[in-house]
Amino acid sequence: MGTRVAYPLQVKQEAIEMKLAGKTVKEIMETLHIKNKTQVETWWRWYRNGEEYRLLQPVGKQYTFGKGPEVLPELEQLRIDNKFLRQQLGILKKYNELERKWSPNYL
Repeated sequence: MGTRVAYPLQVKQEAIEMKLAGKTVKEIMETLHIKNKTQVETWWRWYRNGEEYRLLQPVGKQYTFGKGPEVLPELEQLRIDNKFLRQQLGILKKYNELERKWSPNYL
């Protein structure tokens, strides 16, 4: 079994920002010197699922039942919840646009 590498929160956030900008996983790995491609994919999955609190967890630590750390400050938790709700709202807006575009009344 290989050694585990602990990446700072800034590296994880930068990887997510690069992924949002359309960079490939390979480009992100080369730029940030990340050894394992599944690490970037895991961070990206956590971001998409609104589980950004998991970026703060120590290497090898898994929070049970999908709950974040109980020591998370209230302001940080509110920011995470706000971002998640904005993502949901964005998805609903896109769905409504597509529904309107493809409805028979539109033509």
